Amino acid sequence: MPRLLLSVMLVCLLHFPARADEKIPAYLIRLPASVKTVFVAETSAAGFHRFDNEAGLEIDYIGSSSMSIGENGDGKQRSGDRKTPLGIYFVTEQLDTSRLHEKYGRTAFVLDYPNAIDRRLRRSGDGIWVHGVDPRGGERPIRDTDGCIALPNATLEMIEDRFFPNITPVVIGRKVRWVEPGQIDELRSELDAAISQWGSSMKRGDMHTFLSLYDADFRHWGMNKTEWIAFRARTLGTRSFENVTISDVLLLADPAEDEIYLSRFRLRTEEASNTVELTKRLYWRRTGPGALTIIAEDSG
Repeated sequence: MPRLLLSVMLVCLLHFPARADEKIPAYLIRLPASVKTVFVAETSAAGFHRFDNEAGLEIDYIGSSSMSIGENGDGKQRSGDRKTPLGIYFVTEQLDTSRLHEKYGRTAFVLDYPNAIDRRLRRSGDGIWVHGVDPRGGERPIRDTDGCIALPNATLEMIEDRFFPNITPVVIGRKVRWVEPGQIDELRSELDAAISQWGSSMKRGDMHTFLSLYDADFRHWGMNKTEWIAFRARTLGTRSFENVTISDVLLLADPAEDEIYLSRFRLRTEEASNTVELTKRLYWRRTGPGALTIIAEDSG
């Protein structure tokens, strides 16, 4: 087959006509320049949508592909239920599938299920991947995996260079809610203000304000809020910092849990003799008009 014709066929597998209304998924509140691509998996439509981020200024819908999900649908709760999880996940690594069963296709990307929200809700299991299909098996049914997302090999070949470990989000929802970009401006501002207050209270060593941002139902690695406060007091006390810098902020709305939002950012704390940099995740819940509290946190 001529190379040009083959290339055109592969493009057609992924690229559908651009959305004329220029709406975006309501989940995509802010994408920093470091996040080049976000993938949104829509289980009800069996569609895997790609959005590229133009230098943090504009989100472009690139196209969609068919996909297969868990044999028993979505909403994973426990190990072995053969369901695909719903939530916000990040790629952690790319696997060499040459030594695995052919059903995984040309390559596979591991997702970080269960995330902090899943653990909070006591969901179990692991091994959720975005992978290919058996090259000799034909197109897979919509519900045909153990819980992973399976994409056509030709699609994976086109997009595998858009998956970056610990950077690229894969948002898995039942049905995408499309909005005008301006409709999420107020929400973005509210989250920005909450994150700023979190950082400034940390810098000042203002534990009253800092801890007030944590929900009464906050959970962290098996600790409730009272236990976590005691742990934090033992490890950090009420010390202040010369400087606290928050940058590279990613904001996403949870596609399955109402009024839950993820902020993921680079945190740099500076003291006289010590500087620490890490990636932080805070999961926020709306508790009232203009009120947001942290229900879970994580790193990476």
